[in-house]
Amino acid sequence: MFHSFYKKRNVILFQGEKALLHHKQYFEGWYFKNMNDNFGISFIPGINITPQSKKAFIQIITKDTSSFVSYPIENFIYHEKPFSIQIEHNLFTKDYMHICIDDSSQNLHIHGKIDYFNHTDIKNNIFYPNIMGPFSYLPFMECNHAILSMKSQVNGNLNINEKEFLFSNDTGYIEKDWGYSFPKKYIWCQGNEFQNPHASFLLSIADVPLKLFTFQGFICVLKLKDKEYKFTSYNASKLELYEVGKTSVHVVLKKGDYSLTISSDLNTSNHSLMAPVQGMMKRTVFENITSSLYLTLKRKEQILFQDHSKNCGLEIG
Repeated sequence: MFHSFYKKRNVILFQGEKALLHHKQYFEGWYFKNMNDNFGISFIPGINITPQSKKAFIQIITKDTSSFVSYPIENFIYHEKPFSIQIEHNLFTKDYMHICIDDSSQNLHIHGKIDYFNHTDIKNNIFYPNIMGPFSYLPFMECNHAILSMKSQVNGNLNINEKEFLFSNDTGYIEKDWGYSFPKKYIWCQGNEFQNPHASFLLSIADVPLKLFTFQGFICVLKLKDKEYKFTSYNASKLELYEVGKTSVHVVLKKGDYSLTISSDLNTSNHSLMAPVQGMMKRTVFENITSSLYLTLKRKEQILFQDHSKNCGLEIG
């Protein structure tokens, strides 16, 4: 019981030990995004489990392409103290990653190391262990979401198919998901390359099934240095406007006297990622990591923050 509570409070840790032992339908994936002015790449290491099979995987997405690399589950190793996950020769922690991917069938060869530092975390307490707030403690959630770093500085280099890509005091973001299925309908929008260097942002809106009924849930946080503005289903916020097109999203959230207007547009083509359905990585979703994001935060009619972020992540499911 104590260990389960400890893991709920430390969501970066691997949550799926019971599913791994008992072949329960399950997935868990960590998301590491790395951006500089000319290049961006995200790595998604994880596992998926069904009664028939267990597999590990690493997904990779850039502004130009995406790839899915599958591994035997025996190649997945996790440690709690200090936290790390290893998939074959690839090692992921909150502070660094070592990448060694060789998949000749896809002509994909990626090697290198990336370091993360100066993490910007969201505020939490025993009642709100992460962005899902009290919903974090519900044992039957179809999909759980956690922010591990709203913004990190990134140093390192990657060799991708014999081309060098360098990161020097650039921008990173880390999150994770776990459960057994992605929501049937959702959007996900993330940006931390605003003109204001202290700003970072996340929004997710999804159809959330709870046993006998489904509701439209949302989580949103705008971090401005030490100030944090949260608009969520559990803190009396309201979804005033929700417009989703094939290439754009327009949302207005309100909480008391505060309102937040969000607009995001695709700048380039989407790329496919595999998403879980009942533990199986068989659903295709599409993500873009170089979208545009525009935010306006008001208190009544007073503008408190107005800015735009380049290299925004946008996923419309």
